[in-house]
Amino acid sequence: MDPIQEKIHQSRRDFLATGASGLGGMALLSMLARDGLFGGPASAQSDIINPLAPKPPHFAPKAKACIFIFMAGAPSQVDLFDPKPKLNELDGQKMPDSMTENVRFAFIQKDTAVLKGSPRTFKKYGESGMEFSDLLPHIATCSDDIAMVRSLHTEAFNHHPGQLMMNTGVMTFGRPSMGSWINYGLGSESENLPGYVVLTAGRGTSGGATNWSSGFLPSTYQGVLFRNGKEPVLNLNNPPGVDEEIQRRGLDALRDLNHEHFQSTFDEEIKSRIASYELAYRMQAAAPELIDLSSEDEKTREMYGVDRDENGMKNYENGGQGEFSLFARNCLLARRMVERGVRFVNLYHATWDHHKNLEQGLKFNCMMADQPIAALLKDLKQRGLLDETLVIWGAEFGRTPLGENRVGREPNTGRDHHPFAFTIWMAGGGIKGGQVIGETDEIGWNVVKDPIHVNDFHATALNLFGLDHLKLTYRYKGRDFRLTDVAGKVVDRLIV
Repeated sequence: MDPIQEKIHQSRRDFLATGASGLGGMALLSMLARDGLFGGPASAQSDIINPLAPKPPHFAPKAKACIFIFMAGAPSQVDLFDPKPKLNELDGQKMPDSMTENVRFAFIQKDTAVLKGSPRTFKKYGESGMEFSDLLPHIATCSDDIAMVRSLHTEAFNHHPGQLMMNTGVMTFGRPSMGSWINYGLGSESENLPGYVVLTAGRGTSGGATNWSSGFLPSTYQGVLFRNGKEPVLNLNNPPGVDEEIQRRGLDALRDLNHEHFQSTFDEEIKSRIASYELAYRMQAAAPELIDLSSEDEKTREMYGVDRDENGMKNYENGGQGEFSLFARNCLLARRMVERGVRFVNLYHATWDHHKNLEQGLKFNCMMADQPIAALLKDLKQRGLLDETLVIWGAEFGRTPLGENRVGREPNTGRDHHPFAFTIWMAGGGIKGGQVIGETDEIGWNVVKDPIHVNDFHATALNLFGLDHLKLTYRYKGRDFRLTDVAGKVVDRLIV
């Protein structure tokens, strides 16, 4: 309920409670019960305690959880998902000036830029005959569960605005992320873990925490960053000398004081504060069990590659040591989280920003990501979870078919940012797999069939959760905001 409307209802109750008695009091109780404001799980008190309580969708959902694998920096679609033989034929040649006349690049120098072919080989997989690069042999075996979109486009051509666009629906700060909107709309099935969890690997995204912010929504709905190590959430453990009984009594006192304050201010953040304290208390037992992978059998660990190392491979984008193991661990943790009712899991890895050393950098990243992502899809499927878990591979944009020729660097060893046409894929959670939607031209420059905007992608994802993107709104500063802003349409072809 809108906070102002909630205060109106509460003020009416306070007035009647103090000014009425007898029959008036009975009438009050009847009206409150009818309006869902008295008694039962929908009471004001229970709402304050748990603002993440499950809520009904707008219509029957197909997905219950989402794992969004975000490859920050932007992988090259023409080297992984969208083969372009013509581009290889034209390798080293200039594009017509008319195609780049009004185009803004991040680093490419237009006057000397030339097309750059791909050294990759592509094969068709599965009954669908979907084409994948030789760098993704494991994910390719899941082709019949995957819907590949080759025609995504965006207005953002730099990383931070692009990541904001892909995660929040706009290129500006202060807006809620996709995971926040879904938890706001549906609540969470998990009592002991956050409804929205963020896992990271690599050197860090350009957008940082703005990618999983709750924006103007109450902070209850923001993503909770799990760190790597024995203490996944900072300050979760009790300090020395504070036992469980002392902690519980302190939390009860804080809850009562916060509730009293809420009755006079109706500040939504007080609800979030109460819920955060209580969730942290429950997480003290749940989080250590979650991150302890010793309960997973050896076959599962090997399938994900949890104990892999880089075998001497060098990461040219400075992500640090242990990336193979860390990313695999995050994929396995994502499965364990959705098993435990977490509504939305973001897996971020950075960076795929290959302005140079494209061949070496892409090989490293794909070797790191291919096996555990395929394992995640297969593991979810064999456990009966894929049908209700939406898995997304995406990034902020794609890479140019032109080689980058930045001043001071060896030319044509990498690719620049490309927002006009790039590829994402989706699987599970009501997605119709085994199909490719959208086409780009013969060099991968522009979309020529079935263009899909980022806002359309968001509208479709919400639809899979039983949420109408036009109705999932939040009033802020006099306007009803939504994830898809003032655009977006559902791509029906993607849905079973």
